Amino acid sequence: MRTLYTYIMVFPRRSAYVLIALCMAGIAEALSLTALLPLLSIAVGESSDSSISRFMEDALSNVGIEPTLDTILIIIVGGMFAKGLILLLANRQVGYTVAHVATALRLNLIEALLASRWQYYLRQPVGSLANSVATEAYRAANGFEHSVNVLALSIQVIVYAIVALFISWQATLASLFIGLFLLMVLHRLVRATRRAGARQTHLLRDLLTYLSDILSSVKSLKAMARDNVADAILHDQTKQLEKATRREVMNRAALSALQEPILAALTAAGLYLALVIWELSLPEVMVMVFLLTRVLGLLNKTQRRFQQLTAQESAYWALRKAAEDAAGEAERATGTLEPVLEKGVTLHHVKFEYGDKTIFKDLNIEIPIKSFTAVMGPSGAGKSTLLDLLCGLTEPGSGEVQIDGVSLHDINLRQWRHMIGYVSQDTILLHDSIMNNIVVGEPSLTAEDAERALRQAGAWDFVSKLPDGMQTTVGERGGMLSGGQRQRIAIARALAHSPSFLIMDEPTSALDPESEKNICVTLQELSKDLTIIAVSHQPAVINAADNVFILSNGEAEALSHVPEVQR
Repeated sequence: MRTLYTYIMVFPRRSAYVLIALCMAGIAEALSLTALLPLLSIAVGESSDSSISRFMEDALSNVGIEPTLDTILIIIVGGMFAKGLILLLANRQVGYTVAHVATALRLNLIEALLASRWQYYLRQPVGSLANSVATEAYRAANGFEHSVNVLALSIQVIVYAIVALFISWQATLASLFIGLFLLMVLHRLVRATRRAGARQTHLLRDLLTYLSDILSSVKSLKAMARDNVADAILHDQTKQLEKATRREVMNRAALSALQEPILAALTAAGLYLALVIWELSLPEVMVMVFLLTRVLGLLNKTQRRFQQLTAQESAYWALRKAAEDAAGEAERATGTLEPVLEKGVTLHHVKFEYGDKTIFKDLNIEIPIKSFTAVMGPSGAGKSTLLDLLCGLTEPGSGEVQIDGVSLHDINLRQWRHMIGYVSQDTILLHDSIMNNIVVGEPSLTAEDAERALRQAGAWDFVSKLPDGMQTTVGERGGMLSGGQRQRIAIARALAHSPSFLIMDEPTSALDPESEKNICVTLQELSKDLTIIAVSHQPAVINAADNVFILSNGEAEALSHVPEVQR
């Protein structure tokens, strides 16, 4: 019931819309059936002393309707058609609402993830996040649908029970008591379904996490004939998921299979009691049996819906926890000053620790504007951490990162990042066109911006010669292009929004000497208009730079002389 209550509290307006729509459909059906007893009594010529019969007879007389058989049948059929129309509109509202809930859950998680701190994001498996956005959001939205249906069906049970009480309160109370008793007896199947649903959520997350990791390295695994090991693990995880799904399906089938014969037995018993014990009239018996059968059927349907809710609820709680965890790790936006890069960037007495390990104990670096600065050092010296500090992705333990002498802590971090072009160590391109790989969905960037960036990155010559130009698809992870071409596309992406500060992490590490030389020449040209810092251990990059710093023992040492490459 906690999930049922939570859905309503989280989506109160949407829950109200769906609940009202479903209740209107149920009440319309109940009212049309309420008229069935007096209309049948009138049709067969029997008198009835019930208040419902007298009310219906008076109502027909007041509107001038003769209670003939054909008129009564038209009224009954018309009421059912009205109920069907209302139900159609209700189901339409349900569909819209379920789609809205799924979208809201996805966007909530995505926004929380993208607003989280970089160190938190690094700890999250990509496959797990993809599973949350796709599978868990869909299952959670289905859980919302089942929850409002549980409420709507419960209200319908109450409406039918009230109608039945006017005919025979003894039979109604007895049927409700028996129905509730059966719900308790069969609740074990509901609990088993909840466990199976929770198991599915856990297994789906593990499966998609592992699958995502395997697909990212499938080339090397196939090359070493080790893809069969990954296949065996995926096969085992898939079989476990199949087993959990089978348990859920079997529990649902068992609940449905047990409910139907029990309902038939209760209907037969109710018919015997109505005719023999309570000696009700034939129209009353017909309507009573129908109503009680309907009440018990709705109770059974409510339980089945609740069972489906329990199967899906674990996905909602897993998705909610992921969003709450990400929201709890949100970046702290403290600065308000507008950044202006006119003098340079400085790291002043920066100290940074990662856990128990000291990365920087007294880091001092000056990066002049419109210059090319290279940073080198052994593995683990903190080269990538330095770039993270410059982007504001992480904060120093003490000391300051300063932009034109102003602490980055006091600067509007988002505005500062808009001034940065970033090229990561791993050149990851989307399986999309060159154009879309450069603009990456930014609505303010045009084809002219993409072409300008390609020319700046020295990539326009080869792009313009491709059959489809900028609309050429680069393949999975850019596999249709060479390493040097991929790197230039990545540089063009970083330049598309006309940044002032270009940050590069190992820009030539995977390139051949000729491609590396060409990239270095491109960077030297760009440094006439941009401030560039590149982390690298490649001699060509070091030789091309105007300034070079060596990271060692938590500090930075500036090289006094930097040889120039041939320009």
